[in-house]
Amino acid sequence: MATTVRRAVLTLPAAPLGPENPLPALRTLDEAHVLDERARDGLPREMARQIGYAPLRGVLPARILDGYGRERSEREFEAVVIENARLRATVLPELGGRVHSLTEKTPDGAERELLYRNPVFQPAAFALNGAWFSGGIEWNIGATGHTTLSCATLHTALVPAPDGGTMLRMWEWERLRDLPFQVDLWLPEDSAFLYVGVRVRNPHERPAPVYWWSNIAVPEHEGTRVLVPADEAWRFGYERTLSRIPVPEWDGADRTYPLRGEYPADYFYELPDGTRPWIAALGADGRGLVQTSTAALRGRKLFVWGSGAGGRRWQEWLTEPGTGGYAEIQAGLARTQLEHVKLAAGGEFSWLEAYGPLAADPDAVHGDDWAGAREEAGARLAAALPPAQVDAAYEAWRPYADREPEERWVTGSGWGALEVVRGGLKLPGTPFEEDGLGEQQTPWLELLRTGAFPVPRRVVPPGPSLVAPHWRDMLETAPADPLTEYHLGVAQWHAGDVAQAVRSWERGLELAPSRWPLLRCLAVADELAGDAERAADRYAEAFEDLCEECRGGEAWTAAVTALGREALSALLAAARPEGARAVWDRLPAAVRARGRFRLLESRLLLAEGDIEGARAVFDAGFEVADLREGDTAVSDQWSRLTDAPVPARYDFRMRP
Repeated sequence: MATTVRRAVLTLPAAPLGPENPLPALRTLDEAHVLDERARDGLPREMARQIGYAPLRGVLPARILDGYGRERSEREFEAVVIENARLRATVLPELGGRVHSLTEKTPDGAERELLYRNPVFQPAAFALNGAWFSGGIEWNIGATGHTTLSCATLHTALVPAPDGGTMLRMWEWERLRDLPFQVDLWLPEDSAFLYVGVRVRNPHERPAPVYWWSNIAVPEHEGTRVLVPADEAWRFGYERTLSRIPVPEWDGADRTYPLRGEYPADYFYELPDGTRPWIAALGADGRGLVQTSTAALRGRKLFVWGSGAGGRRWQEWLTEPGTGGYAEIQAGLARTQLEHVKLAAGGEFSWLEAYGPLAADPDAVHGDDWAGAREEAGARLAAALPPAQVDAAYEAWRPYADREPEERWVTGSGWGALEVVRGGLKLPGTPFEEDGLGEQQTPWLELLRTGAFPVPRRVVPPGPSLVAPHWRDMLETAPADPLTEYHLGVAQWHAGDVAQAVRSWERGLELAPSRWPLLRCLAVADELAGDAERAADRYAEAFEDLCEECRGGEAWTAAVTALGREALSALLAAARPEGARAVWDRLPAAVRARGRFRLLESRLLLAEGDIEGARAVFDAGFEVADLREGDTAVSDQWSRLTDAPVPARYDFRMRP
């Protein structure tokens, strides 16, 4: 069977993604994978340097995605299927280019899924900007955490493959670091391994911090064991510490079995220099998935949810009842996900990955001899895919990385096109054409060409802000109307110039016909400066102004929802339940029914002294759809109301 690449439709029960949150993400990044400063002492010099290099403080200019729910209905997703006689890969360009399924086809006609294939699409707040979903192989670029492109549509096209066949190319402009990247997938005829060529480019005149981890969700069974050529690992738990531990056994348990630990944890393996990088997850029968790469992708990791109540609850939360759990095996540019690697001006990082089935002797894989187990898996991999073959495939792919797409199938965002127009950039192989510019980019193109940011023809919530230095410079020289001052303040805030940002917002407020966007920015500044009272005042005024201005429709509902949530939280933090009640009463009924607002209602009732009413909210039941990884807000509120154990449905605790 010759390799085919075809379009398809994948139908899944899916929760709607919902609109973007229109409020700029001014707060410090809420990311669980942050290392306490004191915990860096004693780390290897390179690791410590890269942990301290350009950590992400926020997700601007990306917008937060928190408008999804948990009610699912059938939805069709555009898919691409790459298939030969031995393997079939299903890719979802609309969802960050995720490889949804990788199926081994055996000579007897049977099929075996190598990945954890989520039977539903259920967003949850795990990406840097919110919405993310579990399962498959995902491509994480940007900064520590799941990429802001987890649920984004990537540019997708067909390109000639090095073996004479067809290659699937996906590419986008990663906005946190302002870098273009591409992912090329091809399946040589009669190959049992899917090849993936990845390239990240820095077209700027300054170095850039780069982060990349390929995350592979694999089925988690009692007999699943993860094998990797390492005797040591760096363990990161949700206590935010990094400690060097032996592999496989630590603290009385063999940690290469994902279920032999109670709490979620990351294990970053210490591969000796010169060792072939690979990682495999094999079941009780010695069969499963292996991933290997060229040497540039040096890091390997295991993430486990653990066997505790919180980890099990998260597993259920991300899919549907009765679905098996998963673990993640991963591969990255650095030893740990806490690091960023410097990419020189005008430079690029590129490498090749290979994914496929592996069958090893189960007695050796699951024996007590760790060296023997990993040597068995390594030998089977060497026989199935020699390292020289991977290196040769990479060298064969490199000239094709610049080949221009021949047939465009899916169109991504217009942000890359805007940057190409602005910088006059040439990016062979990843075209960002000007005709791909959309509604969100149009005012910025006008700023670029005329020097003035346009005033919208009708009253609408402000569009996304751009914060890179070149856009900030243009805003500073543009006519100082209120909308320009609003966007300029956001860019200054992102640059760390808080005082100047506040001055810009205050100047804009003097003449603004629409006051609530500026008031909200000033309220966040007050809140983070520790002035809870003034923050509450400004939030109350902003919400009042928004309600008076609201025109109806999805964009306005998103604004009311986002600002109402922040205003409620700020007023409760300032011990002003009467103000919080006034906000609550003006929220639409559909917004008040959302799980996040049900939790806020319980807090409001408690602040008003109605403990029974606050507890009744829990008794009636609710689900906070956008609960953040590591967030204990639900169980914390429960504990304020009662000494009873936290019910399983509300227990998302990820650490002791």
